[in-house]
Amino acid sequence: MFKNYLLTAWKVYTRRKLFTAINLLCITLTLGVLLVVAALLQEAFFPSGVEGKSDRFVQVNTMVSEGPDGNSTRIGPLGYRIIENYFKTMKTPQMVAATTGPRTVSVYQADRVTEVMLRRTDAEYWKILDFTVLDGRLPGAEDVAQGRFVAVLNQSTARKLFPGAKAVGQPLNVGGQQFQVIGVVRDEMQLNAYADIWAPITTEPSTAYRSEESGDFVALLLGASPADVPRMQAEVAGIAPRVRFKDPKEFNKAYLWADTKMDVFARGIFNNAREPDSGAGTMLAVILLLMLFFMLLPALNLVNLNTGRILERSSEIGVRKAFGASSRTLVVQFVVENILLCLFGGVLGLVFAKGALVWLEHSGLIPYLRVDIAWPVLFYAFLIAVTFGLLSGVIPAWKMSRLHPVQALKGAA
Repeated sequence: MFKNYLLTAWKVYTRRKLFTAINLLCITLTLGVLLVVAALLQEAFFPSGVEGKSDRFVQVNTMVSEGPDGNSTRIGPLGYRIIENYFKTMKTPQMVAATTGPRTVSVYQADRVTEVMLRRTDAEYWKILDFTVLDGRLPGAEDVAQGRFVAVLNQSTARKLFPGAKAVGQPLNVGGQQFQVIGVVRDEMQLNAYADIWAPITTEPSTAYRSEESGDFVALLLGASPADVPRMQAEVAGIAPRVRFKDPKEFNKAYLWADTKMDVFARGIFNNAREPDSGAGTMLAVILLLMLFFMLLPALNLVNLNTGRILERSSEIGVRKAFGASSRTLVVQFVVENILLCLFGGVLGLVFAKGALVWLEHSGLIPYLRVDIAWPVLFYAFLIAVTFGLLSGVIPAWKMSRLHPVQALKGAA
């Protein structure tokens, strides 16, 4: 029976090539765009590679400081003193790392000045994130403790600064400070890994950062397993009331939240710096609704196209019903035809999405982007294609299958 459905579907598709092409174009573009968006969201919220441990680490990006009167408020990244005094002494995390955000600095060479992004980190940072070392080594605890002026470059920056030469071992003047390159790592664009150059925290031009309550730091907290994530979040929430400010008359209350990758993006979008709920659930619901609406319009267009296609086959429907074909049999045939078309369109959409992602990687629109279509995304793409076929095929198929044989033979809708 299924073989007959396939043969009939093939005949229908080849008989009306323009109609088939329009259908396929609509399905391919819709599913292709959805796949690209889903792949980018997958990489942002559930990354692999350098931030592959993100299922068991959380981060504290922001601290809200409030004054006694409630009128003075300061919202911004952490100061190193907060990380050292409160987070480094936590019991739940296996490891706590401190890193600055990427800062724009100038690299001075004999014949040119190059603007790059510099991130200063401690030794734990390199253990929490899984960088791929292409040459040399990464800074260790001794490099940080001794305040050694060593630097790590990513691959693109190494090629830009030292074209045709080995970067490891080269001297480097960064913002007026003299470093020596000890390692080269693969380019990364993840939130906590993005930078061109890395150097130890202890190479800061001034030691004033050690006493700062508000600065340019992010704390990364790594648990032994994903089960430690809620415990780390609860422990961080418990730290906030214990924070003691240098000037209690200026600030005496703190808000601190340990966020997962999805929470980080949601908290930034909804600006929920004072609330434990980052708004991740709302953000996810909005994304799913937007995807549904994006898929709904093409589905409605396909309903109209399929109604016209099936109407042209009214005489075939009349003959089959006259020979005893049930409405259910006809519905199944028309829906299977539509699902097969959507699945083929899904395959073309996958090819389109892969090509679009490759173009994005090489276009430079998103620096150091490296993304692929993961298996979970492929699985959901298959479900979307089947759903697309059902949504756009069931209504016209059921309507036409219920026609009386005489009406169908006359071509009445």
